[in-house]
Amino acid sequence: MPFRPIHLATALAALVQATAVAAQDYDADPQGSGAIVGAVRWLQGTLLGTVATTVSIIAVAVVGLLMLTGRLNWRYGVTVVVGCFILFGAASIVGGIQTAAQSGL
Repeated sequence: MPFRPIHLATALAALVQATAVAAQDYDADPQGSGAIVGAVRWLQGTLLGTVATTVSIIAVAVVGLLMLTGRLNWRYGVTVVVGCFILFGAASIVGGIQTAAQSGL
């Protein structure tokens, strides 16, 4: 197929449109979602607050002691530890996924 300027102009227009769509503000909350956003922020504060941190420390300590004494299977113990990493690292995990999605990886 021979080179035609019309194809180039169409490709450039599609590229500009895709860039504009990717540049939309994803941080804005939809209208009328204030109660839902407030509830989710409360849940996040509860899950990542002082109480959750204290419970996680106690859980990891107890699981570690049970694993060392041979009373708990290592697989279940590692599951508790990995769950704590996922719980407290959720913000970093989501940030990495969003960065990868925006860069097109």
